[in-house]
Amino acid sequence: MPRPEAPTPLPAPAPLPPPRPPPLHRKPRSRRTLHVGLIGLCVGMAAALAAPLGAQSGSFQTVESIRAAAESVLASPDVRVEARLDSTLRMPPCPHGLQAQALSAVNVEVSCPNGWRLFVPVRVQRMQPVLVLTAAVAPGQPVPAAALAVETRDATRLGAAPLVDPAQAIGQTLRRGGRAGQVLHPADLVAAVYVRRGEPVALVAGGGTFEVRMAGRALADAGAGEIVRVENLSSRRVLSGVVAAPGEVRVGR
Repeated sequence: MPRPEAPTPLPAPAPLPPPRPPPLHRKPRSRRTLHVGLIGLCVGMAAALAAPLGAQSGSFQTVESIRAAAESVLASPDVRVEARLDSTLRMPPCPHGLQAQALSAVNVEVSCPNGWRLFVPVRVQRMQPVLVLTAAVAPGQPVPAAALAVETRDATRLGAAPLVDPAQAIGQTLRRGGRAGQVLHPADLVAAVYVRRGEPVALVAGGGTFEVRMAGRALADAGAGEIVRVENLSSRRVLSGVVAAPGEVRVGR
């Protein structure tokens, strides 16, 4: 038998390439250096910008001086003026005294001679004494003196002429409203009814040391000081008299 042939040896494997060195990285220090440099630049720029602003902070015309000039034009003992100005307003300083003139009831011009001009809106309140309720009073009830006081209010918001004297309301009957703080007007009150239609009244004639009283009957409702028609129950005559007190009417001279 023929001998088997010997196996052919395999070639030796090629050697592996040497490992590549790791890539070079920038040192963390460089990044920190860049960041610090940017921060320093920003801080420097902020300081450069802030320096001029700080230097100018005291070189503006004060808002208070502009407001005072605007309010002085319309101010008086019975008038309150409020100039409406933005607190951040920045106007160049005026080397001269400010000038102001009223353009209307709600607008004033403030100016620096040979310089700037500013239009300032104002609110004007014309104050006057008025009669107010200090406590609630129900409609239909007489107004007591303890519930009245005179206060100062803005007349431009009151409408019709209000009452100003407590004597104008004491004893009067409240027709409407009645809340505490209410400003009283003549239309809010009616005279307290001292005599009522159909009810008996005393007719008083004369005066001084001589006075005559007669029985009568009221022909209408009336309050103090009002003229009312009455009937003399003795003579059946109809007379006119002035209500002097509850249930009493003065007739004749």
